[in-house]
Amino acid sequence: VISLGFLITDTYGQTATATAKTYLEPMVNMVGTAIHYGGSGSGLSDYNKPAKGLRAGLSFQAGISPSFSLGSELYYIRKGGILKAGNPVTDSKSTLRVNSIELPVLARFHFGKLYLNAGPSVSYALSGKQKTDDGTVKLSFNHSAYGFLRFEAGLQAGGGIEFPLKQKRLAIDIRYAHGLTNIVSSGEMYNRALMISVHVSKAWKKNPLAKN
Repeated sequence: VISLGFLITDTYGQTATATAKTYLEPMVNMVGTAIHYGGSGSGLSDYNKPAKGLRAGLSFQAGISPSFSLGSELYYIRKGGILKAGNPVTDSKSTLRVNSIELPVLARFHFGKLYLNAGPSVSYALSGKQKTDDGTVKLSFNHSAYGFLRFEAGLQAGGGIEFPLKQKRLAIDIRYAHGLTNIVSSGEMYNRALMISVHVSKAWKKNPLAKN
């Protein structure tokens, strides 16, 4: 993907009138998260519903050329999902929450005000809990039959639009996160998330990353 980005950069860089820009900014926004249950997902489809989560941290865009940049973020994210009452797993309503630190690295292709981006992500689960009618229990992160796994790998893809302001830029980013690795020792559970964020930031005056 990165090689394709440099190819696009070389193709369009000669005619682009914009300049490569680099941004570093804090971000706080809500996300919609859900759990995919793999092979048993079909039996849970009528009970499975998304949960609201929080994402907060830092966002960095390294401008390489007017048509290509690298984006990376480091943030806390609250993942999880909800199973409605009557489900075949817990019978009663179940709400799962997992607190994680996540790091995506994205290749970002710019087409005027629009951009598309995609890339891998890794995350580390700090803690979690599951709430049912019987009470709330903390998640166990070990390799037991009912344990959760701390490390997770995934993919993120999406796009956005940028609006230039006087001294800053306003960007709206929409992205889908697809967990690739199982988060439990026994059974199948994969994270899914839809992330929408608004960025208001000022570009660096000197961009040491831009291609000459």
